[in-house]
Amino acid sequence: MKPREFAPGIFAVGVVDWDRRLFDSLIPLPDGTSYNAYLIKGSEKTALIDTVDRKMPEILIDNLDLLGIKRLDYIISNHSEPDHSGAIPQVVEKYPEAQVVCTPRAKDLLIDLFHLPAEKFKTVNDLETISLGDHTLEFIHAPWVHWPETMLTYLREDKILFPCDFFGSHIATTDLYVTDEGRVYEAAKRYYAEIMMPFRAQIQKNLEKIKDYDFELIAPSHGPMYGEPDFILNAYHEWAFDEPKNTVVIPYISMHGSTKKMVDYLVSALATRGVNVEQFDVSVADIGKLAMALVDAGTIVIGTPTVMIGPHPLIAYAAVLANALKPKAKYASIIGSYGWGTKAVETIASLIPNLKVEIIPPVICKGQPREADYQALDKLAETIVQKHKESGFK
Repeated sequence: MKPREFAPGIFAVGVVDWDRRLFDSLIPLPDGTSYNAYLIKGSEKTALIDTVDRKMPEILIDNLDLLGIKRLDYIISNHSEPDHSGAIPQVVEKYPEAQVVCTPRAKDLLIDLFHLPAEKFKTVNDLETISLGDHTLEFIHAPWVHWPETMLTYLREDKILFPCDFFGSHIATTDLYVTDEGRVYEAAKRYYAEIMMPFRAQIQKNLEKIKDYDFELIAPSHGPMYGEPDFILNAYHEWAFDEPKNTVVIPYISMHGSTKKMVDYLVSALATRGVNVEQFDVSVADIGKLAMALVDAGTIVIGTPTVMIGPHPLIAYAAVLANALKPKAKYASIIGSYGWGTKAVETIASLIPNLKVEIIPPVICKGQPREADYQALDKLAETIVQKHKESGFK
């Protein structure tokens, strides 16, 4: 994409990555992504807000050339992750007079990543400002959103927030602004679930920190810009602050059909009792969809057969993933089957220490489920319903 001016002297100069389908060798990108960077031409100085992925520096450099940028005073690094900082070495090489502006912690990370000399950096304190002449940049430290060195940049005169990964969405699009709210809401929720949810307490603190700022535009470093900031601010408040919903998420595996019978029965038992259920066969499921479901889940029920006396390896992976994401679910249980013996329950419990959940007694059957096992699943469903009512889940 060629540079586009969206406010006087302010340009989008980043990259749309239409074909990328995996991030961090882990996160699915069904809609591609973008690495947004923004150029601000002040009356006295010029600043670049973030750069682009390390694989695409030439596109950013070409965009700066198209704008006729002969001198760059500042490279603002809101976040050191290489999809945003990756082109800093090439930009510094082209504009040797530029200073890299970042938090003190980011300076150390960027030196380690790119071996840049320390004198290239200008560190800024929380709420410190830099003047570009007719534009003022204010830097808001936001540690653990989602790395320890993160900051946000606020352009005072234009009331624009550049939050880097905060409020982002992995979408490849030619739209500068949100035009399809349904599509962006889903992508932003996926992004929150996969990347921001483990830091929910820090998200809450930083939402409170910025609540008194006047934003007319939020320009993240992934996905389109929010011309109506309340759209994404309200969504983040819901995801971070609201109580879980009357929803049960069931990630499961079934090798020979026994666990699948139990899952099907429990799903029906919960649904007829007024509980929303989302089930995921983790052998084929999009882990991003699973992560999104965990954002709202009141209860997680893990379904697993026994493999060499432990849980199925893919279920162990799902448990580790849930433990890393730290959703706000309040209850959990385990259902499944075994042949000659099992320690699946004990193993799974050991894999989820970060989940602050009450464990509802599991239902584990030997071989194919019998009538007594289905009765136990009915009791599990009734217990979940009661727990959700007591917690006020809606």
